[in-house]
Amino acid sequence: MTNPYIKTVKHPAALALAALAMPLALHAQTTDEKLPEVRVEGRATSDFQVRSSASDKFTAPLLDTPKSVTVVPAAVIAQSGATSLTDALRTVPGITIGAGEGGNPVGDNLFIRGYNAQTDTYVDGIRDTGSASREIFALEQVEVVKGPNSAYGGRSSAGGGVNLVSKTAKAENFNNATVGLGSAKYRRVTADLNRTIGDNAAVRLNVMGHDAHVAGRNEINGDRWGIAPTVTFGLTGPTKVALSYYHMESSELPDTGIPFNNPFSTGPNVAKNGNGTPIDVARDTFYGLVNRDFRDTQTDIGTVDVKHDFGNGLTFRNVMRYGRNTNDYVWTQPDDSKGNVLLYGTVWRRANTRVTETESLANTSSLTGTREFGGIKHSFTAGLEFGREETDRSSYIFTPGTNNPLTKTFTCPTSGIETLYNCAPLVNPNANDPWEYTRSVSPARTNVQTNTRSAYLFDTLEFSPQWLLNLGVRWDDFRSVLDVPQYTLGGATPTPAQHAEVNSTFANYQAGLVYKPSVNSSVYVSYGTSSTPPGNDGGDGSDGLTTVIRNLKPQDSKNFELGTKWEVLARRLSVSAALFKSEMNNARVTAPDGTTQNVGKKSVKGVELGVSGNITPNWLVFGGYTWLDGRLDDNGYVNTAASGAPAQWEPSPYNGNVFPTTPKNSASLWTAYTVLPGVTVGGGVNYVSKVYANINNTKYAPGYTRFDAMASYEVNKNVTLQLNVQNLTDKLYFDKVSSPHYAGVAPGRSAMLTASFKF
Repeated sequence: MTNPYIKTVKHPAALALAALAMPLALHAQTTDEKLPEVRVEGRATSDFQVRSSASDKFTAPLLDTPKSVTVVPAAVIAQSGATSLTDALRTVPGITIGAGEGGNPVGDNLFIRGYNAQTDTYVDGIRDTGSASREIFALEQVEVVKGPNSAYGGRSSAGGGVNLVSKTAKAENFNNATVGLGSAKYRRVTADLNRTIGDNAAVRLNVMGHDAHVAGRNEINGDRWGIAPTVTFGLTGPTKVALSYYHMESSELPDTGIPFNNPFSTGPNVAKNGNGTPIDVARDTFYGLVNRDFRDTQTDIGTVDVKHDFGNGLTFRNVMRYGRNTNDYVWTQPDDSKGNVLLYGTVWRRANTRVTETESLANTSSLTGTREFGGIKHSFTAGLEFGREETDRSSYIFTPGTNNPLTKTFTCPTSGIETLYNCAPLVNPNANDPWEYTRSVSPARTNVQTNTRSAYLFDTLEFSPQWLLNLGVRWDDFRSVLDVPQYTLGGATPTPAQHAEVNSTFANYQAGLVYKPSVNSSVYVSYGTSSTPPGNDGGDGSDGLTTVIRNLKPQDSKNFELGTKWEVLARRLSVSAALFKSEMNNARVTAPDGTTQNVGKKSVKGVELGVSGNITPNWLVFGGYTWLDGRLDDNGYVNTAASGAPAQWEPSPYNGNVFPTTPKNSASLWTAYTVLPGVTVGGGVNYVSKVYANINNTKYAPGYTRFDAMASYEVNKNVTLQLNVQNLTDKLYFDKVSSPHYAGVAPGRSAMLTASFKF
């Protein structure tokens, strides 16, 4: 029988995408007689398949949302053995984890589609400010939105955003707990307890304790603990009030990574040139100092969420949140910028330090509903958001200092006690060198206050069962103020005070036309924009406000996307494909006169493929593939004059180079198969191609393929045992690259046995 929903598709690219997926749809035999046209909201039968976002700003199911969205469900997080946000995001291709540096804090430094998305992490739709390393013990799922994110979140990058969906109290009683033991001194316990209170309220408590070393990196270790209680009133009434609190503390010895080979040397040192990859030293080489380095963090989030259903298709919601993040560390960067690695075979133990506290207060109010006007069905959300963020940032100073006392500089012709252990040998450094010091907080303090006001409207217009139009607009008023008081270090001349302000208003849009060949499929074309103003990081990141950039306009990005989504095999399996191109035509670069201006250009072209759900009732899959071609089309100008001569600005020699932190190819697949009742085996594979660490494209982390394995056994209805082996082949690879000085070393092979209890 001919499907009456299948019309002529005039756009040849749309036709090509639809043709790719059509055989799967036909194989699934999804016809109108078998599947009535209904909107299916919420979870599918598969634990790997999620059909709708938890965000109110998505006004259609994911199948009919004209945007690339990947949802990592709780089942994938649990089966893959993830214990942090970065672990969970390993299953999403197109995301790179960046390394910390002097101006870039240690934490979850995310790059999505090549763009820095460090500030684009949200908890239940509200921006999570401040640098942090986030846990997953209190999360229901992780949602990754690809492409410009400003229509959803306001100021943001061009690459996308990550929304963490928290566990909330439910109208049922359950008790879940896990106990895990493993190699590298791994120990982890969690509990998830939910209780109803009468007929109309419930309380839920999540707790976590974690302690582990890093496999293959002998000194690196960390412990953390967290608690997340929630209580919900009005479960069965029109008004629901949810109160929640999240607290997490961590303490760790942060990793230093491995410095890059230097490919620049000429003349008598040319024989010492490397090829730009990390130095070839043993995996466990650690350049830090055990009795100096540390990292302590604390996160507190309190939320009041009120929702009222008017009963006529309209729902009002107001969410108020207070948050506080602290990030306090001394972290050794194996600095290669002074020529020590090349000339002397030594490393300067550069002490990167940070003492930061970020507080935030946010309130968002929204009205969500459905209405029909002029024969067109509208599913809409309109809202207002207000936010205030304040970051106080300082650093540590040491007595004695961290220079080499023999040279009075950072150069290290020798190493050892005569350098006060501030210089270390490149090979076999001793992490337990008896480095002695007095540490105090520097009087150089930076305060940044950021205030935002926003209004937004999203609407999905359904003209017919086959044609939908998704529209969104958001207006933002962004104001950020930087203050650095005058201070004095030792007996030096007082440093003058600094003050900078940015006041910016900007609007962003998204529009997507969706054609549905059948009820279980969609083909779409979409357009979206994004704005990144000066001071985008709110005072705690790599995109800070300065006196140099305070008067610049926001960097504006636009994205064009053509995609298709299908639910096949009796709607058990979701598959998707998308072609996209994003452009930033006013990137901040050095102009011909040597000033910083909005005159640069960047672009990224790419392909996204995704799959999630059941191939058979016993076989689950979750994964995807991303191809990215990111280019610095116009990187501005560089000074080519000799030292001491008048500046001579020439076009950047890096024009046309590849984005740093942007692998051309990345893919991931997690799969699990129930071989016998109660017995499941599974595994994962991750592939990432070469990733450049600098715009010069001379330093890079090589590509890699990593394998993981899992087996679980249901002892009885109350107890399940799960064994995870991570990095099965003990592959040496580098998983954090954004600094041109070093690359982060990924963990080696490790094994974890987890007992899960239901009682």
